[in-house]
Amino acid sequence: MSIRNKVQLVGRLGQEVDYKTFANDGKLARFSVATNEAYRDKNGEWQEETTWHRLVAWGSVAERVAKQLQKGNMVLIEGKLVNNEFTDSNGIKRYTTEVQVETFMLLEKREQYAMATVEDRGGHSKEDAYKSSADETELPF
Repeated sequence: MSIRNKVQLVGRLGQEVDYKTFANDGKLARFSVATNEAYRDKNGEWQEETTWHRLVAWGSVAERVAKQLQKGNMVLIEGKLVNNEFTDSNGIKRYTTEVQVETFMLLEKREQYAMATVEDRGGHSKEDAYKSSADETELPF
């Protein structure tokens, strides 16, 4: 039996992606995702709790994240937990946990995507944007 470090999150991006490139053709994308959980408290009232997750992507995944994701998008993220240790400027040891993104999927309705891309298409109508995004995804069978 194989023991794996695997994380799956569905949430919304809380900020624009911070994308950096390095001299050795390295690519890094950092961003955060919020997940929500609803539960009943001891009085039977519904409560909602938001948890923020720090995410990091490297290489071609980082490049795709930077091109395809923006603040507010709902995404499915798969990756692994990575624990980091560092010493801050006061000499205190600190620990962080991040999700290293291995794959992701944008979970938006096509109409929402089309509306978001109208500005990118030189001011064409919503229908034109929808038509052109639908044409790009037609299957060959």
